[in-house]
Amino acid sequence: MALITPAARTINNLIKNTTHPSLYHVASRANSWWSGVEMGPPDAILGVTEAFKRDTNPSKMNLGVGAYRDDNGKPFVLPSVRKAEELILSQKLDKEYLPISGNADFCKKAIGLALGDDHPALANGLNVTVQGISGTGALRIGSTFLSKFFPGPKTVWLPAPTWGNHVPIFKHVNMDVQQYRYYDPKTCGFDYNGALEDIRNIPENSLIMLHACAHNPTGVDPKDEHWDELSKVIKQRKLLPFFDMAYQGFASGDVAKDAYAVRKFLDDGHNICLSQSFSKNMGLYGERAGAFSIICGDKDEAARVLSQVKILIRPLYSNPPLHGSRIVATILNTPELHSIWLNDVKGMADRIISMRSKLKDNLEKEGSVRNWSHITEQIGMFCFTGMTPQQVEKLTKDHSVYLTKDGRISVAGIASTNVDYLAHAMHQVTK
Repeated sequence: MALITPAARTINNLIKNTTHPSLYHVASRANSWWSGVEMGPPDAILGVTEAFKRDTNPSKMNLGVGAYRDDNGKPFVLPSVRKAEELILSQKLDKEYLPISGNADFCKKAIGLALGDDHPALANGLNVTVQGISGTGALRIGSTFLSKFFPGPKTVWLPAPTWGNHVPIFKHVNMDVQQYRYYDPKTCGFDYNGALEDIRNIPENSLIMLHACAHNPTGVDPKDEHWDELSKVIKQRKLLPFFDMAYQGFASGDVAKDAYAVRKFLDDGHNICLSQSFSKNMGLYGERAGAFSIICGDKDEAARVLSQVKILIRPLYSNPPLHGSRIVATILNTPELHSIWLNDVKGMADRIISMRSKLKDNLEKEGSVRNWSHITEQIGMFCFTGMTPQQVEKLTKDHSVYLTKDGRISVAGIASTNVDYLAHAMHQVTK
């Protein structure tokens, strides 16, 4: 029989006497730790998906999700990825921790893909490249480093609009967020003059974020000659360019073409920051394979920067995931698999481009008198249709086509079997 101590007897008496003030304070304290936590707003994209799942219309379409789908609307695993996984499995490798900076082979091939393997910055050891938890993690590493070491204003200038996660990533490290003009809703295209005017007025020695290709969410990219002028103005203003490149190869089907802006800025003498993701161009969404790079002035500076980046990563997540980086490194290091991958990524890009053309053609067949040329002029996974929130609401309510309120559609969600249905629905709400 267990002995009941005086302390236990006191607690028992408190529990029995529910009106005892001491018990009230104990219960109140236990139940109020999180009473001040507010309900957060639902994620816009996930909200679209949840509504889509509840819809019973057999013709329903989900154009909100930013992940590639094949022409049957199914997730697609690249043949090059399957072959790389088979090769990795056959090697019977261990599952030991990666270094803080990640898989060295992955880092080398990732930055080589972005800049070109023979770029002087790589040959001279000017790059600091670390593996991140996909593009989001790479951006977080970069923002954390910049919030601590960037010598200019702790402000980042983002295009308007920009990927929704850019803002919280920088705000979470206590950096200020400002925007420069980018998208022109009148033309559904690039506001070149507005962007140049705003960038010319950004304070010197500031930080500017640029989408390297397939701008998310608009699908609107500057032309090469626009990038040339942007590089010149950004150099004149002494701004630090931070490129987010999540779609290299996936935008046009050509990895060199999609890296034009990054390579041009380096050729013009900029020392850039760069975030890369392999979620889209290798379909490695859940593997979280990404990289963050800084191009430095000399090898000594690079060594010092790397030391500090590693110190920042250690308390964030210690070291990155292993399997996805092995897949990327295996594909990029194996000539046969590299060739297959280039074909894979071009195939995905070509399907997206084909769906854009078919949607525009079908809208014209429907008799629409609106100018839909921006559908084919934009590039990448997303398209800013130019539809208003009211038209979007009607499209969803009357036709079960789900997309975000700003009129953005994921072109990857369109298939040859439903592109005519989508065109008809869009015409009905915009005519």
